Amino acid sequence: MRSSLAPGIRLITSFSRDSWYRGFTLFLTFLFYTSYHLSRKPISIVKSELHKNCSTLIRPPNLNGTDNETWCDWAPFDQDNYQTLFGAVDNSFLVAYAIGMFFSGIFGERVPLRYYLTTGMLLSGLFTCLFGLGFYWNIHSIWYYAFVQAMNGLVQTTGWPAVVACIGNWFGKGKRGFIMGVWNSHTSVGNILGSLIAGIFVSSAWGMSFIVPGIIIASTAYPFFFFVTEPEDVGCSPPQHHGVMEFSLCLLFAKLVSYTFLYWLPLYISNVAHFDPKEAGDMSTLFDVGGIVGGVVAGLVSDQTGGRASTCCVMLIVAAPMLFLYNHIGQYSLATTIGMLLVCGALVNGPYALITTAVSADLGTHESLSGNSRALSTVTAIIDGTGSIGAALGPLLAGVISPTGWNNVFFMLITADILACLVSF
Repeated sequence: MRSSLAPGIRLITSFSRDSWYRGFTLFLTFLFYTSYHLSRKPISIVKSELHKNCSTLIRPPNLNGTDNETWCDWAPFDQDNYQTLFGAVDNSFLVAYAIGMFFSGIFGERVPLRYYLTTGMLLSGLFTCLFGLGFYWNIHSIWYYAFVQAMNGLVQTTGWPAVVACIGNWFGKGKRGFIMGVWNSHTSVGNILGSLIAGIFVSSAWGMSFIVPGIIIASTAYPFFFFVTEPEDVGCSPPQHHGVMEFSLCLLFAKLVSYTFLYWLPLYISNVAHFDPKEAGDMSTLFDVGGIVGGVVAGLVSDQTGGRASTCCVMLIVAAPMLFLYNHIGQYSLATTIGMLLVCGALVNGPYALITTAVSADLGTHESLSGNSRALSTVTAIIDGTGSIGAALGPLLAGVISPTGWNNVFFMLITADILACLVSF
């Protein structure tokens, strides 16, 4: 008697060939952009190691110099203007990223995605490692770190338009918000992994906090080159697309808030809650955990209601008072800190995730583009490029404002959040 089909084989055959390719592409692009964000995160963890309160540490007896306040700091960040220098390093990356993003989509349309993104990932790995090698080469020039960050920001613009184009080529609008909400958790997963990896080395050899992520992103370039494809290349059916309105200005203000947290949250926690660099880095990952939930919920709700704009607006409205509360009561207890970080992460990163994925893909595959799926790369670059202007402004303003008090930084973030809500209508 012939036995029934094995349950595992039955499960495999229940999915169509198109479904397997879509799932595989979703997994690979998730992995790739996780590595991009993983390589961006270390700078925020290392800041509190580059400049810390040396008077609380035991000074080695054989150390030359007489300054008890800065003997343990890494020059040039041992000066009183260290926050301004941190802001300059952050903005070297972010300004280059914002400018490069407007051109990245144009190149992404004309160069095969495999070659374009593979090259970008290899170069991103190189420049991330070069920042960390400054520790081993004993480099103390602000110009070196600013230049390396600027070059890294430029080459990292290859990532977002390319991966969104890959996903947009495989998935239609029907469940795009939910699918991309889940998929966009790579941003938070990358931030979490980047924080944890950087935290392992930050107190002993901070250069490895950059070198290890640099090696990881360079290594992930190879599976992208060998395995990513488009529906037409393997005989699969391209999805049906429809379009929605542009959200570029909303993303500008939303990204201003998100990237300020990305670059300054560990230092804020270290200064206000008096955690050491590793503990502050680990605690900051809760903001990204909340971001994962927020992105999924935003995508699911927008699919069910059909309202991308209203979903973003509601989350941004609730985010403003939550940011105020986090600044005032967020450090009262460990439980309060954890809860507020999770809530703020969900409300801040939910709209950001929705706009940069589902909205970009919807607009980029609008029927008015006559089926030109390559245009998705350009549209994504324009939207994210506009948002990246906000991403550059946020950390810059935080560096300028933070010496006057963290309350003023949060007032800036709340103002940006309100503006993001207003322009999303």
